[in-house]
Amino acid sequence: MTGNLSTLPSEHAYGNRLAETSLLNWYFLFFFLSGFCSVLYELVWLRSSMANFGVTTAMVSIVLSVFMAGIGLGSLVAGKWITRNVAPGRRPALRVYALIELLIGTSGVVVPYELLLGRRLLESLQLSSSMGFYWLAGALVTIALLPWCTLMGATVPVGMQAIRQTIPEESRRSFSYLYTANVAGAVFGTIIPLFLIEMWGFRGTVKVGAACNVLIAVSALALSRKTVQGSPTSAPLEASRGPIPGGSKVLGLLFLSGLSCMAMEVVWVRSYTPYLGTVVYAFATILSVYLLATLMGSAFYRRWSSLWSTENPVLWSVLATSALLPLVATSPQVHLMRGSRVAFGLMIFTGLLGFITPMLVDRYSAGNPAKAGTAYAINVAGCILGPLVAGFGLLPFLSERWSLIVLALPWLIVGLAPLRRRANLGFAARAAIYALLLISVFMIVKSKGYEEAFRTRKVLRDPTATVLATGQGMGKRLVVNGFGMTNLTPITKIMAHLPLAFLDRPPQRALVICFGMGTTFRSLRSWGIPVTAVELVPSVPRLFSYYHSDGDTILQSPLSQVVIDDGRRYLERTDQQYDVITIDPPPPLRAAVSSLLYSEEFYRVARRRLRAGGILQQWLPTTEEDDAVDVAAVTRSLRDSFPYVRAFPDEFGIHYLCSDRPIPVRTAVELLARMPTQAVSDLAEWDPPAGDGGKDAAEDRLSDLLKGEMSTDQLIAGSPNTPALTDDRPINEYYVIREWMRGDRTASSFLE
Repeated sequence: MTGNLSTLPSEHAYGNRLAETSLLNWYFLFFFLSGFCSVLYELVWLRSSMANFGVTTAMVSIVLSVFMAGIGLGSLVAGKWITRNVAPGRRPALRVYALIELLIGTSGVVVPYELLLGRRLLESLQLSSSMGFYWLAGALVTIALLPWCTLMGATVPVGMQAIRQTIPEESRRSFSYLYTANVAGAVFGTIIPLFLIEMWGFRGTVKVGAACNVLIAVSALALSRKTVQGSPTSAPLEASRGPIPGGSKVLGLLFLSGLSCMAMEVVWVRSYTPYLGTVVYAFATILSVYLLATLMGSAFYRRWSSLWSTENPVLWSVLATSALLPLVATSPQVHLMRGSRVAFGLMIFTGLLGFITPMLVDRYSAGNPAKAGTAYAINVAGCILGPLVAGFGLLPFLSERWSLIVLALPWLIVGLAPLRRRANLGFAARAAIYALLLISVFMIVKSKGYEEAFRTRKVLRDPTATVLATGQGMGKRLVVNGFGMTNLTPITKIMAHLPLAFLDRPPQRALVICFGMGTTFRSLRSWGIPVTAVELVPSVPRLFSYYHSDGDTILQSPLSQVVIDDGRRYLERTDQQYDVITIDPPPPLRAAVSSLLYSEEFYRVARRRLRAGGILQQWLPTTEEDDAVDVAAVTRSLRDSFPYVRAFPDEFGIHYLCSDRPIPVRTAVELLARMPTQAVSDLAEWDPPAGDGGKDAAEDRLSDLLKGEMSTDQLIAGSPNTPALTDDRPINEYYVIREWMRGDRTASSFLE
């Protein structure tokens, strides 16, 4: 009897441990789904903001800053509030957490309407000032997003308080536990939404996020009712009070880690673009590798912290050296597969950040939600400042290579600090620090930037992009962020002359969206009419004279105007009317956000800026990689937006002419007869010299194009069930599932 009684306490303790483990697993699931939803919302909200207010660097910065600022604000405020008002043993923090998740879920329904209402407000105000449009758009985005982002930031300190109430033994390391779960969900949040968008569009995808939030809320509420019936087996740990030893240093390191990782992410995107391209899957690859390594680092910290309390000082030197690995991974001298470049360059550094961030927050907070909220808010403040430092303080003046070196410099100083403090380091630790310093210096000296692969080059930098002009004669090229945009080709001349020659009246004014090398702009000017060009990247028009010797002269003409803005946003805010609008979006057809210049919503805006009988000319680049689905989607969006559409394919793409009135049928001779002499000469400029002013060469070029005309029905027949391309369904950008279904290796071999 006595022996049986002696086993009861251990059995009871074992049962409690099982219950606590099960409860802890529930917290992991909640924050896993929460991390997934956060990244999903960030992706959708960023894209929706760009669709409604413009694809500009300023708009991207505003959205990301509001998102991070809300998380920091929520973490700071909720940490203080939950500690004072939801003390252990009183009202269950899990119920507060459930309410927060439920409110976040409503954002999936509310935010799209908020952004749409903001856009309609801007349209009704008819702001012609770009600056006025920008400030009001930023204010509207902030109003729409900040409350929901603040709620997202509140979840971590509230979750920590819930753990203090229910599993007090785990509270000292509760931040790192929830952080690990959150990052794990975020990894999936960078990947899964890409498939959801392809299947259901942005609206359908955000509803999936809202459903996940509601599921979290219902489950947390049910769990709170179950746990409140009992009480913790031991008294809750007291919150740490008073100053933390070395607290200011800890906060400084947290700020630096947030600043450096987000600033470096901006640099990484530019550095890896030459190797990964500009599709959404390229950006998702960088982010998913970054978050996966962060997850691995935080998971390793969880295991390490259960055994040790202090880190090896060599850790900081390893962190500094690993920050420079992208110099090697993105060097044109190094030959690696695309996936290997990303993994080699990013995983060690971001993995170490994933280790030190929860370590520092746990060390500062010791389980106190208020202190954890403060520490996390400091880290987020660095995250907000990082992209601004990189995008506006470094990249406009320094190469990607030197920007990365500058950002790694503070970590090099931190790594050398143990030597200066005369710390009690063994010979091995000192030797390791010095060896890592030598490796860092070697990488700085020996690495080369991407632009150094071009012998002849002119490089310009601005907050939007690094622009490179290279080549000679007809071999000149325009390279933006390491990706080839265009070269000198008669196709860009056709984009100007074809719609102008088809007009049933003398043209008065024309607009070209996307400046490129300026060839289309120059050809439009050969008609002797006022021409406006809208270009997103400020440095691109400054290279006009590199490609055309008369570029500076043309730009100085009172008939020439170049506007630095997003083309779609310009059309929404201008009140100018045009006879011809010609659009040449940057390649490839599947480039990220390119669909915003192919969607029905864009064409509706453009149609309002055309005079009656005016013509919109849309160039659609096509290659072997682009399938019939993309062509059908764009063709449908044009046909749904204009009553009259004609299409003229050539070997590299399709010239669409769209109008609200019938476009007359004309021969090449008739088109040439309507063109000024200077325009005819311009069209034939790059053809073999002839004594007829180029008329024969121009006639041959136009005749070949007209003979290949196809109807919209013929173009759609390649994929008859494909819907029109819209802002909500960017069919050209999201294509992996359909390529997997047809066995195309493009999707599966992206990282090779």
